[in-house]
Amino acid sequence: MKFYFLLGALLWSTLGFTQNCTYTLSGYVIDLHDQSTLNQATIIVAGSEEAVTTDTDGKYIITGLCEATYTLQVSHPACETQAVRVTVRGNTTRNINMEHHLESLGDVQVTGHAHELKSKTGTETIVDHQILESSSAASLGDALRQLSGVSSLNTGNTVVKPVIQGLHSSRVVLITDGTRLQDQEWGAEHAPNIDVNAAGEVTVIKGAAGLQYGGDAIGGTIVIEPETIPVKDTLYGRTIVTGASNGRGGSITSSLTKSFNNGWYGGVNGTYKRFGDFETPDYILSNTAMSEKDVALRVGVNRYRFGIEGSYSIFDKESGILRSSHLGGAEDLVVAINSDEPFVVNDFTYEINQPRQDVRHQIAKLNGLYRFENLGKLTAQVDYQRNNRLEFDIRRDSEDTRPSIDLQLETFTATADFDYTADNTVTAKFGVLGRYREHFPDPITGVRRLIPDYEAFDFGVYALGSKQLNQWTFEGGARFDYNQINAEKFYLTSVWEERSFDQSFPEFEVEEIGNQIFTRPEFSYSNFSATAGVGYDFDGDYSLSANYALASRAPNVSELFSDGLHQSAARIELGDLSFNQEVAHKFSLNFTRTEENWQFAIAPFASFINDFILIEPTDLRQTIRGNFQVWEYRQTEARLLGFDIDNEVRLRENLTLKNQFSLVKGQDLTLDDALINMPATNTRNSITYSLPEVSNLRFMLESNYVFRQNEFPDNNFEITLPATDDQVVVDVSTPPDAYHLINFRGDIDFALGNKSNLNLGLMVNNMFNTSYREYLNRQRYFADDLGRNVLLQIKINY
Repeated sequence: MKFYFLLGALLWSTLGFTQNCTYTLSGYVIDLHDQSTLNQATIIVAGSEEAVTTDTDGKYIITGLCEATYTLQVSHPACETQAVRVTVRGNTTRNINMEHHLESLGDVQVTGHAHELKSKTGTETIVDHQILESSSAASLGDALRQLSGVSSLNTGNTVVKPVIQGLHSSRVVLITDGTRLQDQEWGAEHAPNIDVNAAGEVTVIKGAAGLQYGGDAIGGTIVIEPETIPVKDTLYGRTIVTGASNGRGGSITSSLTKSFNNGWYGGVNGTYKRFGDFETPDYILSNTAMSEKDVALRVGVNRYRFGIEGSYSIFDKESGILRSSHLGGAEDLVVAINSDEPFVVNDFTYEINQPRQDVRHQIAKLNGLYRFENLGKLTAQVDYQRNNRLEFDIRRDSEDTRPSIDLQLETFTATADFDYTADNTVTAKFGVLGRYREHFPDPITGVRRLIPDYEAFDFGVYALGSKQLNQWTFEGGARFDYNQINAEKFYLTSVWEERSFDQSFPEFEVEEIGNQIFTRPEFSYSNFSATAGVGYDFDGDYSLSANYALASRAPNVSELFSDGLHQSAARIELGDLSFNQEVAHKFSLNFTRTEENWQFAIAPFASFINDFILIEPTDLRQTIRGNFQVWEYRQTEARLLGFDIDNEVRLRENLTLKNQFSLVKGQDLTLDDALINMPATNTRNSITYSLPEVSNLRFMLESNYVFRQNEFPDNNFEITLPATDDQVVVDVSTPPDAYHLINFRGDIDFALGNKSNLNLGLMVNNMFNTSYREYLNRQRYFADDLGRNVLLQIKINY
């Protein structure tokens, strides 16, 4: 018996030696979260002592293999080692996905993978995590305007709307955890309802290159993503407490996350902010207090093959509007614009009186993913948003507590996307979207509606792809969107006929009731968008990319239907039913240097926008509630030219200089005049000194210089003062002077055991208490901007 056993073993061994063991196994080691490749990963074939390591592109090659099934041991410095079984049949390709994360003291949630580019050839910027944390007590708009090319359109200091290279509102798409935020359609003073403390990473795409997020992002896209949760058994959290001298308040935010080895996880984040009246260097800004309460919850499972997550968030904010911005007559407006101080300056208080905004935004979402081996990833999502906005005016009857404007928008969205990941030199993505929106608020306001009842339907499909070919990258994509709006609105008969709507849109008329006409406007728009780009890496340190983006945007409901007093804006706004779609052509370049001690980027751009919609002051109108400016929407041909520069030089190991410079020039080609509300040229410079050996001590001194905006349209108008019957010019156009602010930030770390640390930070904004007015602050007619603000921040990671 032993003889036959030995004979069989000898024959098997002989057959093994005669096998063709010249096959190769190759592929890429990939981060399963964002499909970025991992270099320096080690792969060992079980039973062999030889190991191979992935190259700088994340690729591995194992040679001399037979046709058999092998077990591979795959390891990476920032990953948990895993075993992978692979069957070799000839020369075989197999990509290996790994759960990639890093652990650091008190901050185990910091991801270690490279950032996944949303656009391979477009211009995009990542918001530094330190900026997000230092802005914990502020808004998303405050954090973003520290980037080159990003400014803000303010209504006071608590309503901050991002402006990307001169464009804002509906031209800037905001994506939060995969959900497109629906809250910017109603006016320039409606800021994003986002808690900056719930963001793990924020990416700003300048221009319409990020087609997967929407074809109407003429200005750009802001993508907010939560932190990546590791697949391991751990519990961690963070608490940040910030106190501020200006407003005599502060904020507290805290988060806690629990994850397990089997992929299950859950997390909660909560924020509370409370401030009283803010102050300029010389006086109090009465009725500018604010209160904000935010909560975000998420629970899910994340495994290699599949994942599913459910989440809910609520953003609840109450903001006072500067009391002096609501005037009572023509004389008041003239005096206010020419006065050094506002009409109303009261003692400091935490009370929030009329005029004020009360906003509550809720998002519920369910999303899932499934990975197909060596093919790609399918994701699907359904989400619901409820945005309720109340605006309270100063009424004649002080006991009447009804809001003057009630806006309530409900949105239902379903999306599906497929990412092709079988070839690491090729990326391809396809997606489809369906959305339903309805706006039917409570009609108890007793005030003529600014925005009518309406429902809207959106449908979109897109395809994107890129190809890596040696040092070249080629990218292209296209998107189609269909939008339909069905509204119900009363028009004054005189206004309907004065604007010739009775001639242009007789089909919208339903019936005439007294001095009003009840109408049912219906509009539909078909929008095509596309992008194409090319990039080249010279030698690893230098790269150049060029991108062309075509974007189409349907007019929003404010632009079409506005017809009345917008209380929080303190002005009468008038839309136009005859507006066409905006069509934008944007050309951009991006040249970068990424050498270790010198990082440099310059990004020039040119945008040409057909049927550009803008709003501008045209007149003054007396109402029973006071004297208000009239702002009207109109369309024109527009051109925007500009560039952004980012420059960072490490002079020594612990000394770094940074420079940012942004310029944009907007031109109304139809009138051969400057566009209104273009951000002024500005430059931001800083010097940072760090001492890692002294508890990671860091100091930063920053200079922010904003030039005077010398290119602006003349929208001034004359009025007659009733008291004297004199004709005077109301100067609503002339921009304020240039200003220069000096800011300081310093922080230090302290260990609190093996898994926790404490960070203490001190920030001083407007250190020298400079008086200034910002051109893009809509309350600059009535008051200065904020004075010195000293902030003390305590952050604990555990």
